[in-house]
Order: sequence, then C-alpha cells, then structure tokens
Amino acid sequence: MYVVILAGGSGTRFWPLSRKAHPKQLMSVFGGKSMLQRTVERVVPLNPKRILVVTNRLQADETRRQLSHLRGVRVEVIEEPMGRNTAPAICLAATLIARHDPEAVMAVLPADHYIRDEEEFCTTILRAREAAKNGYLVTLGIAPDRPETGYGYIEADTDLRGEGPYPVKRFVEKPDRARALEFLAAGTFYWNSGMFLWRADVILDQIARQMLPLTQAFAGITFSPDIWEPADLAPQIEAVYAMVAGESIDYGVMEKAENVVVLPAAFGWSDVGSWSALPEVLDADAAGNVVIDTATVALDAEGCVVRGGGKLVALVGVRDLVVVDTPDALLVCPKERAQEVKKVVEELERRGEKRYL
Repeated sequence: MYVVILAGGSGTRFWPLSRKAHPKQLMSVFGGKSMLQRTVERVVPLNPKRILVVTNRLQADETRRQLSHLRGVRVEVIEEPMGRNTAPAICLAATLIARHDPEAVMAVLPADHYIRDEEEFCTTILRAREAAKNGYLVTLGIAPDRPETGYGYIEADTDLRGEGPYPVKRFVEKPDRARALEFLAAGTFYWNSGMFLWRADVILDQIARQMLPLTQAFAGITFSPDIWEPADLAPQIEAVYAMVAGESIDYGVMEKAENVVVLPAAFGWSDVGSWSALPEVLDADAAGNVVIDTATVALDAEGCVVRGGGKLVALVGVRDLVVVDTPDALLVCPKERAQEVKKVVEELERRGEKRYL
C-alpha cells in the first residue's frame, strides 16, 4: 500500500496564523509537532511502500524540512506548480504509483486532520484496503454526533450490510441546520472525511471516464528509468497544470462513479476546519475557554478560543469569541462565524495586501 498525503492547502480559515507559505498543516496547532508531521507519523505503522506528500512550491522546502527527521520511511515530496484542487493532485500521484505498480492500493489523506485514536485509525485503514483491493472506491465516513453544517454528508445504503462498507447512495453538499437535523435523525448519513482508498488503476480508470481532459493532459508525461525522482518531471508537470482546470475529486469522480462505498470510521476525527473546531480537540477551562500559547484573565467570559501569541489577553463579559493575535494582525469574531474568516483572506487578496497573506 502507498499513502498519498495532500498537503498543499492554504488553511484560510485559520488566518491570521495560517499564511500561504506557512499554512495550517505546517503549524503546531496543538503544541509540539505540526499537523503534517503527525499525519505522516500516524501512517508509519501501516508500513507503506512509500509516502507521497503532494504540496506546492511555496511550501515544499518547509515540508521537506519538517519531514527530514524520518528514518527508515521512504517519503517523496511532490511539488505542484500551482493549486488545482484535489483531482489533479490525486491524478498525479496515481500516475506515478501506477507506473510502478498499477494494482497497488493507495490511501489518500489530508495533511491537516486530527485523529484521537491512532490505533483504531490504522485498523480502519486496513479494513478499507481490503475493499479497495476488490476494485471499490472507498471513502471513510464519520458518524455525526451533531447537526453540523460545515461538513459535506454521505448517504449510505445500510440494508443487509452489517458494519460496512456500505454502497453510497449520494453525496450531499454542506446542508443548512434543518437538513443536518434530518440527516442526523435518519441514521444513514455520515460526514465526508475526505479520506479515500482505491487501487491506482481503478481511480485512473474512473478519472478517464469522468474527467477525460485531465487524463489526456497527464497522458503525455514520459518517465525516466527512476520514476521516484519527481523533481525530474517538474517541467512536464508544470505544462500539465497549465492546461488543466481545478476540480475536487469528490465532484469530479466520487459523486458520479458507481463503485463507491463508505466505511464508517470511529477514531475521534475532526478536520479542524476553523478556530471554532478547537474545543473539539483541546481541553477547555471551567468556563469553556480554550487558551493557546498565552496567559489570560477571564472575568465573566465563557466559551472563547484565544491565541495570544505570548501576550496577556484579558476577556471581560464576553461569550463565544475567537481572539487570535499575531505580530501583524489581530482577529476577533463570534465563534459561530469562524468559517467566514476565509472571507477576510479573500478581501485582502482583492485589496492586494499580500503582506498579510
């Protein structure tokens, strides 16, 4: 089995701490190691033949530096010349793997997710691998415990299937609260974790069926005898990426393919998608405040997320705020609107304020 880690995101909802050159996956959100380092070390017990980390040029040097401590594990850092969402990144990784071993199973994992029970995670991956060997496109689904509106959902056909994997009836975009409550009550919906397993030849066949221009763009790549020198392919990869459109693998393939199954996963998962997600994974004080890397004085203050960058932060009479201070920017917003922080980044880009990005 090969492991492909998608590590090229910009983490805009973690602004102002997350920036283009140093995004969420390269940060130490929980203290200690970065999320990328935790993700790579989490899969080492699976004994993958290789770990392919797909990132972008701006982040490649820091990615290599953070993974340089690994010994006895073959890690390839593959640079994308520009962001094109997940489908081109996965097609690139699958093309490399298939050139060496067409029927190899590849696990595709985001670099910036939190997993509480890493042993159960490995057990689940091994179960999913068996289904992938048989030609299925396997996605890991998380049983919802609340009417979350920030995640996509997967509806499963759970009849006569034991504990899964289950055939997927449909993928559903992020719902409003009313629909999320319906999904929670139905008991047949799972959060879409963005984690997949499939054979390299199977996903390439599905990309050819559903996204033919992407397949045609990659068809012209020629390999040197040592395919595990991705840097040698840089000029060809750049030419391909200049031709292809950005698209997610979910929309481009998974929502249209017929051989898709979902395996329920229960290993304590969060995509840590915004500052408001931190109370799920970090301990709060008696008032429900999560405090990172700072000292606080909290007077009649509850449910806040605070990162002060070493400064003392005083909270007086406030509820459910996010307060994040960095040397050049300060964020204050209601916790319930933390998903909208990405709009700040969009506005800064519109204004040309590159120094804050």
